[in-house]
Amino acid sequence: RVRHYTKGQVLILNGDNADYVYRLLKGKVKQYDTTYRGDEIILNVFKPSAFFPMSLAINKVPNPYTFEAETDIEVQQVPAGEVVAFIKANPDVLFDLLSRVFRGVDGLLGRMAHLMASSAKGRLMYELLIEARRFGILKTGGEYTIKVNEKDLAARAGLSRETVSREMGKLAKEGLVILNSGKITICNVEIFEGKLGKV
Repeated sequence: RVRHYTKGQVLILNGDNADYVYRLLKGKVKQYDTTYRGDEIILNVFKPSAFFPMSLAINKVPNPYTFEAETDIEVQQVPAGEVVAFIKANPDVLFDLLSRVFRGVDGLLGRMAHLMASSAKGRLMYELLIEARRFGILKTGGEYTIKVNEKDLAARAGLSRETVSREMGKLAKEGLVILNSGKITICNVEIFEGKLGKV
């Protein structure tokens, strides 16, 4: 079953049961938690061909997160029980799912390391790098253009919007990024990644 949601619509609310598994066909979906102060902390952003919330469907645990359309989206919706039965009956699909899970875990471990040990600049640079690798448009010479706002970057890096704005200014002065009308260009992703290792 194909369904459409507009930007800002919630697919799964904190506390909801995972009755369905979604396959994202178009757009982006964010998974987030909310602090006691009401601040949004983005934990993951799904892109097309992603399946969610697999952990809830397989483990049947309470859902502590909200899944919301970050853009207008198109998804396929399947009852969770049917998905789990299908996975159990198809080892090749299970292997593909495990591969996706481990790629995701590697990304989360990298983010955790930067959250625990890096400066605000390092945390921001790591989020920009993830955004570039997953959603950016690669141009010649290792240049990536990404479309993400400071509010979302702050929510992903665990920083205030003001801190993100200040650090983005510093990165622009260093010639690592170009800021232009809602878009961020990483001038050379290899140089950028090399600088990140020294922050």
